[in-house]
Amino acid sequence: MYGLQRAMLFSLSVLCLNTASGCKLLGNFDMPSLFRGGDVMIGGIFPVFNKQVSTTTTFEREPPGVRCEGFDLRAFRWTQVMIFAIEEINKDLTLLPNISIGYSILNSCASPTNTLRAALTLVSRLEEMESASPCPPPITALIAESGSSQSLVLAGTFGPFRVPIVSYFSTCACLSDKAKYPTFFRTIPSDYYQAKALAALVKRFGWQWIGAIQSDNDYGRNGILAFKEEVEKLGVCVAFVGTVLRTYKRDKILDVVEMIKQSTVKVILAFVPEGDLYPLMKEIVKQNITGIQWIASEAWITAARPSTPEIYRSFGGAIGFVVRKMAIPKLGPFLKGLSPYTSADATFVTNFWEVMVGCTPPLPGELSGTHATSEMCTGTESIMNSQDVFFNVTQLRVSYNVYKAVYAIAHALHHLIFCQPVGGKPVTPCLNISQIQLKEVVDHLHGVYFTNQFGDTVFFDQNGDPPASYDIINWHLRKGQVQHVTVGHFASAADRNYELIIREEKIVWRTGKVVPQSVCSNVCPVGTRKAQIKGKSICCFDCIPCADGTIANSTGAADCTPCPQEYWSNESRDKCILKTIEFLSYHEPMGIALTVVSLLGACLSLATMSVFIHYRDTPVIKASNSELSCLLLLSLFMCFLCPLTFIGRPTVWTCMLRHTAFGVTFALCISCVLGKTIVVVTAFKATLPGNKVAGKFGPAQQRIIVCSCTLVQIIICILWLKLNPPFPDMVFRYSNKKIVLECNTGSETAFYAVLGYIGILAAICLMLAFMARKLPDNFNEAKFITFSMLIFCAVWITFIPAYVSSPGKFTVAVEIFAILSSAFGLLISIFAPKCYIIFIKPEKNTKKHIMGKNLNKRH
Repeated sequence: MYGLQRAMLFSLSVLCLNTASGCKLLGNFDMPSLFRGGDVMIGGIFPVFNKQVSTTTTFEREPPGVRCEGFDLRAFRWTQVMIFAIEEINKDLTLLPNISIGYSILNSCASPTNTLRAALTLVSRLEEMESASPCPPPITALIAESGSSQSLVLAGTFGPFRVPIVSYFSTCACLSDKAKYPTFFRTIPSDYYQAKALAALVKRFGWQWIGAIQSDNDYGRNGILAFKEEVEKLGVCVAFVGTVLRTYKRDKILDVVEMIKQSTVKVILAFVPEGDLYPLMKEIVKQNITGIQWIASEAWITAARPSTPEIYRSFGGAIGFVVRKMAIPKLGPFLKGLSPYTSADATFVTNFWEVMVGCTPPLPGELSGTHATSEMCTGTESIMNSQDVFFNVTQLRVSYNVYKAVYAIAHALHHLIFCQPVGGKPVTPCLNISQIQLKEVVDHLHGVYFTNQFGDTVFFDQNGDPPASYDIINWHLRKGQVQHVTVGHFASAADRNYELIIREEKIVWRTGKVVPQSVCSNVCPVGTRKAQIKGKSICCFDCIPCADGTIANSTGAADCTPCPQEYWSNESRDKCILKTIEFLSYHEPMGIALTVVSLLGACLSLATMSVFIHYRDTPVIKASNSELSCLLLLSLFMCFLCPLTFIGRPTVWTCMLRHTAFGVTFALCISCVLGKTIVVVTAFKATLPGNKVAGKFGPAQQRIIVCSCTLVQIIICILWLKLNPPFPDMVFRYSNKKIVLECNTGSETAFYAVLGYIGILAAICLMLAFMARKLPDNFNEAKFITFSMLIFCAVWITFIPAYVSSPGKFTVAVEIFAILSSAFGLLISIFAPKCYIIFIKPEKNTKKHIMGKNLNKRH
């Protein structure tokens, strides 16, 4: 329904009534134009004036005509390039021979609504038709428009009617949609590629935190949207997006300026046409806002109006992309031939003369435009020697796009009319000009492919776009003039990749020769990670030191990497270092002390054994059972040597030996003490009448008790070693920075079985000795055995909780301490009294003294 309504509206606007005088138009827009008739007509729409003066409509009378202001020299030159190219083609004998191209060029005021008015006027006006012609030649194609919003209006309105439109400056990627805009072509690359180029530039210089300014139209909105999509893939954040438009009031411009001042960004992209950006530029210069690196879109980086020393104060060093430049030498004399005196009927030339010369030519019916001065010209003024940038035809960019658009249409028409490409053998036309269908022009534009006189290949892809190729422009100030210096190149490839070449040494930055930095947060140094700040962009973060045991060995790390189990982080958290390996060694003070004490105990045991062997025939030695005493001393000697297996780096053999040797030697030791205790008890029991126990408990029985009790422990240890033996192990639970090497018991059950069995023997021995503690005798050994067993039991009872709670190597030290304490307790408690008598009180080393107490009680 909407398409039908639009078709009806268009049909009504171009309807001609067949009257006696020819075609009669129902209505038209009063719009000045540049016109020249021809066999085929090409329409042109350019923003010669860049601002439409707003008017209030009362709906009580017909609205006044559209008034525009702000004469744009740049756009005016585009109109002249179109005329120049058409005249050049008309003189060409190979391109459209014997066929003249006419033109009709109108002003759009850079307004979408006025652009539509201009387009409707082009397809329907009659005032320029010659009297002999019943109807004017049809418009075969439109060259329009500079703004994307304007082109969207044209393409959307005229696309269904198959009117071919070739734009020279509309870059919105949305216009590549052939489903919506099937007849739209352009000679400037799509913003799809410009967005990629801008993102590549941002990536190249490491800018992570940037601002953006967009125009409040399709060009700005779609451009910034495409740019954001590209840079977000690279982790770049856009801090803010300001919006401007040439028709905005100053309050809105000041809001954008304040946004810039409050932000911390140092790099700002302005994706705005020059006419929309200029009011903001003036306000930024006025408020002396400097220190910002500006990135420019192709719409303003080479524009003449802002390229002044005044604007340079705040925008100096701006960098941006622009289409490739080209020189058209013959255009220079053509432009300098413009004059209101020789071209009095040429629209816009009077306005051009006012701006260029500075006076108003005294011609009737002139357009008001923008008068630079009220002074009248004398008629002697000339522009032939002018050095204005308007006449510089060596660096044409958008103007060259207009030139290519004209030639692309001409080549399409040539192929359509002559049924062969340019340069073929001269033949007669295969199609009458009056039979040209717009749809056929569109089809032939898709097939255009030629190389122009400058060696540039012109063609359109399936979307109506040319290949993307940009120069990178940098603003320099030389001799008081702003120069647009080419510092690099960007080109797209067929596989959608791109090539970016930048000569950094040629770039002048806003900060001088140093590349400006723009980050919300500085890159996190090594040893730290990013921590997102709640409610802020991902580019704004705090840097938090890595936790213990984790590292970040690169800058800007998002997370810290855990070290392997055997490693730990260094102080700066940027490297994993091997953990300190800890075990009780012979070289540390504690190991040395325990070794000395252990060897001292072993020496005392041997010395005591030597004393017992030497004095074996004395009453004291005989009374204490010399055989069991020597066996007990031998077991104590081995007990004192056991701690040596606990000191040093654990190995498979030392781990198996330390627990089993400890268990067997202490079982032997306690078995000997048990044997001595039984001997003492039975010996005194034998003094009672009728008791023959002592006679049945001789040396053989004593050996059996010792061997059988020890054998049980040996069997337990063999089963332990066979089923689940101890092994060296690395323990990480005690400290994050240390690896404790210790012997894993393998089987906790076996370990506590060994200790439990020794405890049972010690308990039995303690009970028997306690029972015999008050037996009559001057030298009752049961008292000393009871005391030694009390020490032994006390040591090992306290050992268990101390062993469980002690960390690392102190666990081993606690076990060694328990072994040495219990061994010294037995050695001193049992053998010290005997040595005391032998060496200090030899007078008591008699049978009479030993048995004296018992004899006195008998009497």
